[in-house]
Amino acid sequence: MTNDAIIEESIQGTATVLKNTLQPENKHKKVYIETYGCHMNFSDSEIVASILKDQNYITTDNEHDADLLFINTCSIRDKAEQTVRNRLNQLKNIKKKNSKVKVGILGCMAERLKTKLLEEEQLVDMVVGP
Repeated sequence: MTNDAIIEESIQGTATVLKNTLQPENKHKKVYIETYGCHMNFSDSEIVASILKDQNYITTDNEHDADLLFINTCSIRDKAEQTVRNRLNQLKNIKKKNSKVKVGILGCMAERLKTKLLEEEQLVDMVVGP
């Protein structure tokens, strides 16, 4: 991976938000997608958001408003695993307040740590690998 494939630090961990074109009179579920890593991860987050949009989800930049919380990960970035674990613990607190919220992790780190995150640590409800 070349350095130009890495996205600058200032946008690591930002939420993916798509323009809402769904009818406002319908009640939509909300998805929050936070992304870490390279251009591919940011692209993948947009794809996931688009797929969920077809299922009547709208994106939000506020994790407290979301019904579905995703973190898209990259295990190549420095300190990525610890950063993601810290965020998952923060999101776990949101889930404690609202048991209907689902937390998922996407990407290469998700695949590598699947059993640990799902079964041992129980930090997520779902894991989606690359």
